[in-house]
Amino acid sequence: MDRLHVVCPGCSALNRIARDRLGDNPRCGKCHQPLFDGRPLALTSASFDRHAGRGDLPLLVDFWAPWCGPCRMMAPQFEQAARELEPQLRVAKVDTEAEPQLGARFAVRSIPTLALFRHGREIARQPGAMNAADIVRWARAQLD
Repeated sequence: MDRLHVVCPGCSALNRIARDRLGDNPRCGKCHQPLFDGRPLALTSASFDRHAGRGDLPLLVDFWAPWCGPCRMMAPQFEQAARELEPQLRVAKVDTEAEPQLGARFAVRSIPTLALFRHGREIARQPGAMNAADIVRWARAQLD
């Protein structure tokens, strides 16, 4: 049976889940919270590497800022995309205003910027606001 490591969005514990059970609403073995809730996870400098590097699921990150008009316009679209993409991907947001070191670390030059990570390495990037269908299409195309 193919098992994946999935990082809990609540307590950051590493869980082993059978790939074919991802859609069965798995819960964390430590804190018993759902591993997926169909909403983007807010990442910080403290939690980013654990989710990007320890989990086996690809991580789709929206780098944004609260003062950015296009970012605010894209936020509900990104939430809708999260409902469609999870549990095949972990979907997250990084507030570059609150976490400027993450924006600098990944050389984010404009916001919003989507970045897709696999095993801690960035594999694709897309700057600019997108609607939910385009986000889903772009993310899935990068993983094919």
